[in-house]
Amino acid sequence: MSTAQISDFTPAAGAITMFSTEWCGYCKRLKTMLKATGIDFTEVDIENTPGTPELVEQVNGGNQTVPTVVYPDGTTATNPSLNDVKAKLGL
Repeated sequence: MSTAQISDFTPAAGAITMFSTEWCGYCKRLKTMLKATGIDFTEVDIENTPGTPELVEQVNGGNQTVPTVVYPDGTTATNPSLNDVKAKLGL
């Protein structure tokens, strides 16, 4: 099986993709804030989506750190604040 690529998960303009796990408190907090702010996001559970744990490791220096966010321009951020997300999306 090949490792997933960031381009496989690049969101539409104004949205983000968030790699997460069911048990991640930081992920839950960010999801709650995104919903409250009306920012569209796609959640990808790295424990249930083949190839994504390796992808998250690749962008985080070998660590499976979540939440890892993918922005429309293909860049990533690890555990960003809501303000970081809003700034990156130009909101």
